[in-house]
Amino acid sequence: MKEVTYKELRESEEIKAYIEQGNAVLGALGFTEHSEKHAVKTAETAGKILKELGYPKRTAELARIAGYLHDMGNCVNRNDHAHSGALMAFRILREMGMDPKEIAVVVSAIGEHDEHTGTAVDAVSAALILADKTDVRRNRVRNRIKANFDKHDRVNYAAKSSKLTIQTDKKVITLNIELDESMCSMMDYFEIFLQRMLMCRRAAELLGMRFKLTANGSKIV
Repeated sequence: MKEVTYKELRESEEIKAYIEQGNAVLGALGFTEHSEKHAVKTAETAGKILKELGYPKRTAELARIAGYLHDMGNCVNRNDHAHSGALMAFRILREMGMDPKEIAVVVSAIGEHDEHTGTAVDAVSAALILADKTDVRRNRVRNRIKANFDKHDRVNYAAKSSKLTIQTDKKVITLNIELDESMCSMMDYFEIFLQRMLMCRRAAELLGMRFKLTANGSKIV
């Protein structure tokens, strides 16, 4: 069996094509950016989380792999994209000769990352969920006409900056957001992203951590 790496996947034109088509599909439907930039940010944040928490190097690498591949299914359909993406990843990784036990971990993480149907089930899926759901930033909004913003556009555009911090000594993972409150209040953010934040809390707990959300220095969760 081959030890497939995140670097190899980053170099795959096939995978890039699926990610970019998925991003184009979501753009046509009015959703926020889900390009390779989001895939890379998710991958590297997921790997960083497990690395800082002391997980084995290979486990962190599987989190990077899952993070990079997690949104491919959007090229099929936004609905059930976690499940179709997991099946796409299964085929790709099997053809690359990856160990079936590692494939199982990666496809499980991808299949569980959507808040409507999934939840954290192990360290890799937990890291993927935390990395994906905390990628909140203004430049993910593609609608340039503020008057036409829906509630998700408004919340994402209001996030001037966001940073995920890991305090291993205090066993806390915190998402710190700087919000433009002329666009969105802290309560608006909490209301719209409640399900995602609860998913993050569950993921952090599985890793033996607590999840906190702060906006403009004030604790929300």
